Amino acid sequence: MQAAVHRLSMRHPGDVSELEALFHAGALRPADVVAVIGKTEGNGGVNDFTRGYFTQSLLALLARRTGEDAAALAGRIPCVLSGGCEGVLSPHYLVFSRRGEAAGGDGPPALAIGVAMSEPLQPEDIGRGGHIRSVAAAVRRAMADARIASPADVQLVQVKCPTVTVAGAQDAAARGRTVVSQDPNRAMAHARVAGAFGVAQALGELDHDAEALSLAGLADFGQYSDKASISSGVEVRCNEVIVLGASRAWRGPLRIACRPMRDALDIGAVYDTCRDLGLELRQHQLTPAARARVAGVLVKCEPDRRGSVRGQRHTMLDDTDINAQRHIRGAVGGLVAGVLGDGRLFVSGGAEHQGPDGGGLVAVIAEALA
Repeated sequence: MQAAVHRLSMRHPGDVSELEALFHAGALRPADVVAVIGKTEGNGGVNDFTRGYFTQSLLALLARRTGEDAAALAGRIPCVLSGGCEGVLSPHYLVFSRRGEAAGGDGPPALAIGVAMSEPLQPEDIGRGGHIRSVAAAVRRAMADARIASPADVQLVQVKCPTVTVAGAQDAAARGRTVVSQDPNRAMAHARVAGAFGVAQALGELDHDAEALSLAGLADFGQYSDKASISSGVEVRCNEVIVLGASRAWRGPLRIACRPMRDALDIGAVYDTCRDLGLELRQHQLTPAARARVAGVLVKCEPDRRGSVRGQRHTMLDDTDINAQRHIRGAVGGLVAGVLGDGRLFVSGGAEHQGPDGGGLVAVIAEALA
C-alpha cells in the first residue's frame, strides 16, 4: 500500500474546489480517499457551523464522484475538523488517500494510515468510562487497518468525538439518565478527555481502567497521552479515529514525526520534529526546499490553566472578550508557522490530557529525502 496526503486551501468553509480539480485531473481517485482533517474559519465552539458546512460539501462531492450514498461515505470516512483560524492560520484541509496492496515487509517503514468508526454514543455515555473504552477499541481497529502491530510505531492518533447538546441532555433526562455536564463547553472538554484517555489506553501509555481514568479527567493532569489529538463537536455521533504511523507494509516517500510540546513557547519541539524528518532549517526557518517536502502539520495546544507560562503570568483565561482557546490557537499557530514558513497548519485547542499540562504536541508529515 502507498499513502498520499494532499494539503488543499479553501476560499470559504464549503469550498472543495481544489479537491474536485485533483479528481478532474486524475491526480487522485475519489475511491482512494480514506480520511480528511481540516481547519475551518469558524469560532471553534459548540455552535461552529463551518465544520458541518464543510463536511456536507465534501460528502456531496465524493457522492457525486463515486456514486456512493453520502450517508454511507460519512460512515466510513472520518472527517475531523477544527474551527478557528486565528492570526496567521490559513483555512485548509488534508486529504488522506491510499491505494494498492500491502507490501512484503522488507522495505523501510513508510507512512501508514488506518481509520475506524466506533458505535454511536448515547448522550449519557459521552465523557465517561464507556466513552474511553469505545475510543480505545476503535484505535485498536484503526491500528489493524493500518497494518501497525506495535503501539511504538504509532506517531499520532487523531480523533473526533461527539459532545453533549441541549437536546441530547434532555433526551437522557427523559430516560432517567444524566450527562457528564450540562455546560456545553465543559461537556466538550470531557469528551476530549475521554478521547485522550482512550488513545492512551489503546497504546499502553496508561494502564488504569476506564472508570479510574474518567475520574482523573480534568483533575490529574499528570496523566496524558503523547500521541493523542482530540476534537469534539455536535456534528458527529460516534468516535471517528485516524491512526498515523509507520509500517513496512507500506511504500512511498511519506513519513511522520510527532513530539510533545511542554508549553506554548516550546519552539524547540518544533525544531526537533523537523529534524526527525531531515528537514533543513536556515535562520530558524525551513528552507524553501524543505518546505516543499511538507505535506501536513498538526498541532494541539492549551492555555496553561495555572495562569502562567515559564513563571510569567498570562491573561488568556481572564479575558472575557476573547475565548482562551482562540488566544492559544493564535499564539501557538504563529510560533509553529514561523518555523514552517506556512500558515496552513491544523492547530487545535483543547489539549486536555494531550501532551504535558499547558503544552500539547506537534506532528509533521513530509517526504523523505531521496
